[in-house]
Amino acid sequence: MINITDAAIERVKNMMKEENDDNLKLRVGVKGGGCSGLSYGMGFDTEVEDTDNVQEENGFQILIDKESAPLLDGVVIDYKENMMGGGFTIDNPNAIASCGCGSSFKTATNAGTPEDC
Repeated sequence: MINITDAAIERVKNMMKEENDDNLKLRVGVKGGGCSGLSYGMGFDTEVEDTDNVQEENGFQILIDKESAPLLDGVVIDYKENMMGGGFTIDNPNAIASCGCGSSFKTATNAGTPEDC
């Protein structure tokens, strides 16, 4: 299960409103790559796949493919604003190492496919 802060919920809802599509769902996943081997992915999708876990969150759905689900179990997604702008952050209790910017990681059981950075 993914935990999402109030700030992240508000930002996602605002972004969905800007897209003007009532069928949008937030897709969160993991793929190989990045400095540490696994990279996070977040975006909007309109289709629920048979292989998706679906989580309801304050009026919208979060889709997580079954392969990513164990790597994302317990993550906290937040949205933070600073003088340079804003962005989503992911705190993953499963990560044993991550890159300096926090966009890639590896777990004790999955090193992914690291890229040269």
